[in-house]
Amino acid sequence: MYSPQRDNEATGIANYVDQHLDAIRAAAFGLTEAQLRETPCRSELSIGGLIKHTLDGMRGAIERLSGEDVTPTVDADGVADYLAGFVVGEDESVDDLLSDFDSTREQLRRLILASDPDADAIAPPAPWYGQFEPQPIRLRYFLIHLIEEYARHAGHADIIREQIDGMAVPALVMTLEGVPPNQFFTPYEPAAGTIGA
Repeated sequence: MYSPQRDNEATGIANYVDQHLDAIRAAAFGLTEAQLRETPCRSELSIGGLIKHTLDGMRGAIERLSGEDVTPTVDADGVADYLAGFVVGEDESVDDLLSDFDSTREQLRRLILASDPDADAIAPPAPWYGQFEPQPIRLRYFLIHLIEEYARHAGHADIIREQIDGMAVPALVMTLEGVPPNQFFTPYEPAAGTIGA
């Protein structure tokens, strides 16, 4: 949890991004690889798919914060690649996915901490919203969008996890953070052989 503190803006943004990435990552804790791929709701989302999609998003954010052009390809191949980013295939290593998530997350955090939210930046086109031209923005707009995006997926992950085994993601995060038991919380004990056990 990002506890109340008097941080500068970039640190505050980095910590809120981290808080939501904690939740997305923690949603896998104690699952089997099969459960990570399950789609227990009416949508086709899985915990693994959300982790993979978030990883793709972090990579894109790193490219943008590094000054690279990340204008999305909006054609049949681009859409197919985007949709494939929500599925962890049977041939994909879950260990590699989680390791990539962790290392990419660290790189993103460093870039956010080094950023100037007031700097000029460009938002790429978003034709799915009817925005066909790049738009001038302050970097703050993009950084706050990261919080919005990861918060949305953390909520998705929480709902999916509760459908799989009834566990709420905040309790998983608190367990991983080593919060001792209290009248509101009992640490989760993952089954042997599951992710993070």
